[in-house]
Amino acid sequence: MNKTLLSFGHGFSACALAKRLTPQGWRIIGTTRSAKKMADIAASGVEPLLWPGSDISELVARIPHLLISAGPDASGDPVLNALKPQIADAAAGLRWVGYLSTTGVYGDHQGDWVDEDTALAPSTKRGLARVKAEAEWQTIRDLPLHIFRLAGIYGPGRGPFAKVRGGTARRIIKKGQVFSRIHVDDIAQALELSIASPQQGAIFNLCDDDPAPPQDVIGYAAELLGLPLPEAEDFETADLTPMARSFYAESKKVRNDRAKEQLGWRPKYPDYKTGLAAMLLDIE
Repeated sequence: MNKTLLSFGHGFSACALAKRLTPQGWRIIGTTRSAKKMADIAASGVEPLLWPGSDISELVARIPHLLISAGPDASGDPVLNALKPQIADAAAGLRWVGYLSTTGVYGDHQGDWVDEDTALAPSTKRGLARVKAEAEWQTIRDLPLHIFRLAGIYGPGRGPFAKVRGGTARRIIKKGQVFSRIHVDDIAQALELSIASPQQGAIFNLCDDDPAPPQDVIGYAAELLGLPLPEAEDFETADLTPMARSFYAESKKVRNDRAKEQLGWRPKYPDYKTGLAAMLLDIE
């Protein structure tokens, strides 16, 4: 197998995958829009590429693995907008294409369970854009596409500890609200398993086993730090920006059985408590 991967929008999840693959001899090329990020990408053992701004048609034509982390914007999917004909031409020769989507495509289920067969009914603009992007990727004939619908991502450098320590964490309580989440290392594990055993057309939810109210996560972070529990705030009267309020527009619990059954995936951090405890050990 040609151990080369082209990573579009090389960000948090892609970096975690690279940490697993580069020690195995993989060559990974990661694109970024920011010249300021190129040095950090290079320091991680990944070859940085400023894109848009570089002609990467030749890379698309010969690299057998593609990972798409770049999200859609108002004009649609940025990778397909720029490279759909080239990707379509290369499709039959590709071994694996991973598209990182979101569980936001399912919309609001008032705290009930959803799985990969649940109808897509996003209630936010972000979710609707992801549904459209997924559908456009699925139109490319012979593409070995794998869609990964990610729950809320946390991990090193991305978690509640800084805000709890700084006194800015907020325990917003909305009755019945529940979220699924996932540690970034568990995303990377699932992607690695999928690359090793491609299943063209597969769709997987990636989340842990313990959907929980967001205020519980903040409370446990405070407990781990030995700090006072942030005061509870009622969602209806809390002073929130429209963006912050939109994150409470959907409540659902996400099933991950398919990834376990078809990929042999077992999350290292099956709940937020084990994930946060491990993060705190790394910080300290």
